[in-house]
Amino acid sequence: MTKDLIVSTTPQETRVALIEDGQVAEIFIERESHRGLVGNVYKGRVSRVLPGMQSAFVDCGLERDAFLYVADVLEELDENLLSPEELPSGNGHGNHRHAPIEERLREGQEIIVQTVKEPLGQKGARITSHVSLPGRYLVFMPTVEHVGVSRKIVEDEERRRLKGILKDIRQQRGGGGFIARTVGASRSGEDFERDARYLGRTWDEIRAVASRQSAPALLHRELGLVQRLLRDLLSDDIASIRLDNAREHERTLELVRELQPELSARVRLYDGPGAVLDEHGVTAELEKALRSKVWLDSGGYVVINQTEALVAIDVNTGRYTGKKTLEDTILKTNLEAAREIVRQIRLRDLGGIIVADFIDMEERKSRQKVMAALEQELKKDRSPSKVLSLNEFGLVILTRKRVRQSLERTLCQPCPYCAGSGLIKSVPTVCAEIYDEVRKLAADVRGQPLLLRVNPEVARALAGNEAGVLRDLAALVGDDIRVQGDPLLHQEQFDLVAR
Repeated sequence: MTKDLIVSTTPQETRVALIEDGQVAEIFIERESHRGLVGNVYKGRVSRVLPGMQSAFVDCGLERDAFLYVADVLEELDENLLSPEELPSGNGHGNHRHAPIEERLREGQEIIVQTVKEPLGQKGARITSHVSLPGRYLVFMPTVEHVGVSRKIVEDEERRRLKGILKDIRQQRGGGGFIARTVGASRSGEDFERDARYLGRTWDEIRAVASRQSAPALLHRELGLVQRLLRDLLSDDIASIRLDNAREHERTLELVRELQPELSARVRLYDGPGAVLDEHGVTAELEKALRSKVWLDSGGYVVINQTEALVAIDVNTGRYTGKKTLEDTILKTNLEAAREIVRQIRLRDLGGIIVADFIDMEERKSRQKVMAALEQELKKDRSPSKVLSLNEFGLVILTRKRVRQSLERTLCQPCPYCAGSGLIKSVPTVCAEIYDEVRKLAADVRGQPLLLRVNPEVARALAGNEAGVLRDLAALVGDDIRVQGDPLLHQEQFDLVAR
């Protein structure tokens, strides 16, 4: 698989597209006015401790207090972050290790935390006191004692070699945890040691700043979008990196020369006549990713609906009628849908609980083929996910780690007309409500000439299909009611005033 990174930068925002074999796979957007929070390290102050929820809210200087769950509270705060007078109550580390949150934290306490999930909707950011600092080849976790290797590195001999390197580094540093990243496979011990020294200095700087500043304070900001993606994605698979901004091109070239000098020739400044995103089809894919219906090449289609609690995906045969048996038609549609569903999940950055409703299949081997296709496609996704088997009703439930807002939530806002529900009351329903409201007021306005101001759509209905409602209203008040259409009124709004 060949990969390309397309980068478009303006003073307001940066957009990056990951293209795999000529097809847009992922889109990343970061606005200068709303830079991502994930990875930032703060010195925060505990504002509330909630024993009933075993969690706490921490003021990190953000718009809303961040959420800290008990499992994410550093178990040895007394050694790492707190002065002796700030120790939570408890009887030593043995009991404190599994102590409830009210024994670990108290209101007003200052702690170092890291953002692990962006604020979503009305929820504040999710934070942890277990800081992890990602480098090029490894991740440094200063608050734990652990050595691990990426699960995507499967060769036993290579895993043993990497663990040996990391254990030596941990011993040299006198503690801390390290995880070898996938890109670290076959790299030398010197590469890991260089990474560890840099991350160790970063952690020392964070602690030094924390000792000088009072909460709330930002101690460390995660890299910008382009630098972050280069750190995580840069490899021999990247065929080209195209940028449309000279300054960003220089910064990217400098970073690539530092990370993998042999790939620097693949960094190119775009100077074509049109927009770089348009030329590579990214803008068109972005527009499609904001629609609920996605057409498949066969003529079938997938409908994707994002709700507050989960994402619902429905598969339909559409115009595809097949050429052989019904089972064959359904299987081909489901196989194509499985690949497209995973692509859309990555493209739209959907997370949380995802329920996919495939077309029912009679044969077990057909269901197994669809599951195999789904799992094969998910291997391309960097975000962790878990899949439950396809049941006889065609339902697949999967969970995908949700770190930041989805593409839809980033680019769109709730419709002010329908208040985000996607539905409004129909014209006949509004006419019925008008009748009910006038009936309540009939005794007070009887005999008075009245003016009914309504949306033009409702006015047309009262002059046509719903004319009977107007006659009944006139009978109620004992006089004619004049209807006036007002385009400034919401379809569900109406006013009844004396003329």
